[in-house]
Amino acid sequence: MTAPRFLQIHTLTSYTAALLNRDDSGLAKRLPYGGVLRTRISSQCLKRHWRKAQDPHALHAIDGAEAAFRSRELVTIKVILPLKGAIDQAVIDAIEPEFQMALYGEKGTTKKSRQTLIFGETELLWLVAEAARIAAESEGDAKTAKKLAEDWRKAQNKSLKAMTSAATLPGGLTSALFGRMVTSDPDANITAPVHVAHAITVHEEESESDYFTAVDDLSGDEPGADTIQETELTSGLFYGYVVVDLKGLLDNLGGDAVLAGEVLHNLIYLIAEVTPGAKLGSTAPYGRAGLMLLEAGDRQPRSLAEAFRSPCAPHLGPAANALADQLAAFDTAYDTGEDRRVLSLANREIPGATPGSLRDLALWAKTLPGLLS
Repeated sequence: MTAPRFLQIHTLTSYTAALLNRDDSGLAKRLPYGGVLRTRISSQCLKRHWRKAQDPHALHAIDGAEAAFRSRELVTIKVILPLKGAIDQAVIDAIEPEFQMALYGEKGTTKKSRQTLIFGETELLWLVAEAARIAAESEGDAKTAKKLAEDWRKAQNKSLKAMTSAATLPGGLTSALFGRMVTSDPDANITAPVHVAHAITVHEEESESDYFTAVDDLSGDEPGADTIQETELTSGLFYGYVVVDLKGLLDNLGGDAVLAGEVLHNLIYLIAEVTPGAKLGSTAPYGRAGLMLLEAGDRQPRSLAEAFRSPCAPHLGPAANALADQLAAFDTAYDTGEDRRVLSLANREIPGATPGSLRDLALWAKTLPGLLS
């Protein structure tokens, strides 16, 4: 096959009696589509569960994957805290505000004014080394330390390029996949090569208000419930869609096709197997994809969500039929010629797709970056 530019990943996954992603009212997230309300799982929710998964195919377990940390207190915890005890506190207090402003902008000295940022471990270690160097040059004098730190911040010229250049993987593996935006310094931004759609049910929402109680085991005098509450539970068959810009991924990983292949291999497993979900202890919302379709090609990607604009029956078979019909219609109209692999528990062939297990799909995806290098 020709070297592909994009890998598209389509999934159909079922969950029962769950609250996978809540809104600010504690209810399931929703989205109107095709004239009816659908239950929704946000892309942020999906990405967080994939990147934080403690799993045999965890992203952080990949050889060469650099850790990253997302916080408003990166300087406080990852830069200043390691210096405490080794450097005089007055010097630390003089240095810290300048480093906060270097990372978070002019209002960075106040925690509530900071943007939640993600930086890689190598970048943060560079900042620690810079802070230690300034402290050493100040020879214990707080006023000198403040002046040196201020000069250092201004020398950055509002750019953290020196920090990112010092990193083998700027922003860590998380940013290499899902991007990074730093409003205080656009030069530190990283374009996301992994694009994740909000997952929606292929049918109208199925929701129930769950009335539950908690009984006080030690209160024998008063029978009945000690606490009475309600929560929402939903069931649904969700269509998920992910696009990987293979060239963008390869660029973010420094051209390392082996690392990019390992990342794709593990990502396929995580998308198929890792469950997003709140209330794990009371709903056990663990599901796996009943269908996963991979497409590799060099034309602009296109979602197959249109297959479900008219709600279909909430079962894998009808949903697989609708997806296959939409794919066939696109093939007839556009003839984009993607190479396809499919895992399916439904009794329906997917146009142009070679069937296989999850292992087969992951191993195939692993080879794709090598075609670009």
